[in-house]
Amino acid sequence: MLNSKHPFYSANDYYKEIFGEKIIKLSVDGGFTCPNRDGTLSYGGCIFCSSKGSGNFAADRNLSIARQYEQMKEKMSSKWNSGKYMVYFQAYTNTYAPVEKLRRLYYEAIEPSDVVALSIATRPDCINKAVLELLEELSQKVYVTVELGLQTSNEKSARFINRCYDNSVYEKAVYNMNSIGIDTITHIILGLPNETCDTMHNSVKYAVSCGTKGIKLQLLHIIKGTALYDYYIKQPFKYFTLDEYVSTVVNIIEELPPNIVIHRITGDADKRELFEPWWSLDKRRVLNSISKEFIKRGTFQGIRADLTN
Repeated sequence: MLNSKHPFYSANDYYKEIFGEKIIKLSVDGGFTCPNRDGTLSYGGCIFCSSKGSGNFAADRNLSIARQYEQMKEKMSSKWNSGKYMVYFQAYTNTYAPVEKLRRLYYEAIEPSDVVALSIATRPDCINKAVLELLEELSQKVYVTVELGLQTSNEKSARFINRCYDNSVYEKAVYNMNSIGIDTITHIILGLPNETCDTMHNSVKYAVSCGTKGIKLQLLHIIKGTALYDYYIKQPFKYFTLDEYVSTVVNIIEELPPNIVIHRITGDADKRELFEPWWSLDKRRVLNSISKEFIKRGTFQGIRADLTN
C-alpha cells in the first residue's frame, strides 16, 4: 500500500513488498512484430508508435534473449549494484507469435537464477487460450505481469490513433488475466489530440473499473517519422506544457484508489527522434516537478477516489 515516504503507490514499493528487495527491470527484444503493422489489421501501427515499436531502450534484437539479458544487466549495474531482476519484453506485441516460440523465449528469459519476474507488453487482442495457459504455467515459476496498451477508453480517440480493437476486447483480456491470477498493468496516454482532462480521467477510471492492478501514465510524445508527426505537421494541435502535465498527473493520482500500483508517471523518448514536447527530455525535472506539486497541495493518491464501488 502507500508508503509513508511517497504520495503514491509506486512499482518500487509494490515489488519490495512482494520480494523484499529491489527489483531491476531489464528490457529485451524478442524480435516480434504487431498485427497492426504486418497487415493483419493495419500497416504502420498506432499513430504514435516509433519504428522500434516503443522499445527504443531495449537490447539488440539480433542477440539471443540470454545475451540481451547479460548486456542489459551489465548496463544497469552502474545504477543498481544489488537486487533481483525482472525481464521485460517491451518492443512491439510480445504475445504475437506461435505459442511454441513464446515458450522458448520466455523460458530462456527466466532461466537465470536471479530472475524472479517476467513482464510482457502486448495487445489485448493477441491473448488467446494457448497464451493464457502458457502465462499461467509461467506464473507457477516466477511472478508474471502483463502490460496492455489501452491508451484511451474513448472509442473515437481509439479510432484516431489506429488502435484497431474495441474496448470490449480490453475488458475481456483483463478479466482473463485476473481469472488466472496474473496482474495487469494498463498504459494510458495523456495528451492525445482532442482529448480533454475529463477524457483522460475517464480512461484511467475505466481501466480501474475493468480490474487492472496497475497503471502507466505516458505523456504523448510526437516522434519524428510517425503518423502522428505527419498529422501534427499538417494540423498542429496543442500539446502539454510541463505545468499542465504536472497538474494533470497529480489530479489523476488523487482520484486513483490507493491499492492501484502506479508504474509510470511520465515516459522516455529518444532525443534523436523526439519532436515535441522537448521539455520531457529532462526527466529529473519532470519527476521533481510532480513531487513538488504533491507537497504544495499536501495531497496523495486516493484522497479524492470514489471507493463506494
